[in-house]
Amino acid sequence: MTEEIKLTDHRDIGQQLDLFSFHEIAPGAPFWHPKGMIIFRELERVAREINDRDGYHEISTPIIVKREVFEKSGHWEHFRENMFYFDNPRDEKEHLVVKPMNCPESTYVFNSRVRSYRELPLRLAEIGRLHRNELSGTLGGLFRVRQITMDDAHIYLTPEQVEAEVSKILKTINDFYGMFGFKTSYTLATRPEKALGTKEEWSKAEDALEDALAASGVDFAFAEGEGAFYGPKIEVHLNDSQGRDWQMGTAQLDLVMLPKQFETYYTDDKGEKKMPWVIHRAIFGSFERFIGVLLEHTQGKLPLWLSPVQVAVANINDEQLGYAGEIVEKLKAEGIRVEWYNQNETIGKKIREAELQGVPYITVIGEKETKADSVAVRKRGEGDIGQISLSNFLELIKKEIKSKS
Repeated sequence: MTEEIKLTDHRDIGQQLDLFSFHEIAPGAPFWHPKGMIIFRELERVAREINDRDGYHEISTPIIVKREVFEKSGHWEHFRENMFYFDNPRDEKEHLVVKPMNCPESTYVFNSRVRSYRELPLRLAEIGRLHRNELSGTLGGLFRVRQITMDDAHIYLTPEQVEAEVSKILKTINDFYGMFGFKTSYTLATRPEKALGTKEEWSKAEDALEDALAASGVDFAFAEGEGAFYGPKIEVHLNDSQGRDWQMGTAQLDLVMLPKQFETYYTDDKGEKKMPWVIHRAIFGSFERFIGVLLEHTQGKLPLWLSPVQVAVANINDEQLGYAGEIVEKLKAEGIRVEWYNQNETIGKKIREAELQGVPYITVIGEKETKADSVAVRKRGEGDIGQISLSNFLELIKKEIKSKS
């Protein structure tokens, strides 16, 4: 019973599975261990696959920029207490900020040349490392950190393109969370008390997002006054296995901050300058928080495609070391993440250890398997599924990895 309680906290799961750790030298910033980085990289891979499929162009912008950028965007007035900023010790006139968000920087890419209406929607994506000065008392594992990795995107488009674009975003987000068995719900957050822009501009933006939600056929609620200071937003909420509600992905519509404050324009079919609207989009919300939620949702039993170790190979005794080693190398050659349990322990202890590590498949190698050129397979949650040839086993797991089931 004690073990079950312990494994509901992602920090304990992270320690148990050797994924990450926290240290006093960097409050609110996780140290990712090799196995944790596998999870991180696989999620990055999925994010990039989604972006490539949906016509996004990846960019990268500097992590330290001049304060004027955030004065222009309005963040200096509305978000300053959450920023890390400093004066350049070698130039007293230069005031710098460690960027807390990617939004303003994307405009410099957009404005780097004249844009035509034919380029819109222009989808600029950035998987960026950000820093926010959260109060030390509010920090909590991966849920509240000072160093954040966002899967941001900023979509420059015409007002007529908003409904279709938001509908695509909602479908992408719904499909992504569906892979993990999460049920999603939606909230439309409206104009806060302190905001950039006029009520008329906000009304246009709120109506556009409401129309997109209606067109997508999803149920949604209103969160009055909960929008960002520069625009209304659709918040994606999910429920985990413990019945908790989490706000994760977003689609925010911006008519003011990026378009007006940074003077972004495109030329229409008549050659006249027009100001685009901008959608701020994130699927994960943040990698750190998503991983924390997912670890608690699954209690560390991640799907096969995301598991740091996908297959454990356990030989019964030293007589099978040669054959077990061949199995390990063949699995590695096929791109399978494998760990060899070849220590001088009983097979029962090896299996138990692999189960505690949440390994999806355990292959047991004994005398019978060595003679038959096969493996005995145990599947997480199902137990022993029998003896199978290595080629058939590879076909089975590669199919499961590809389907992300």
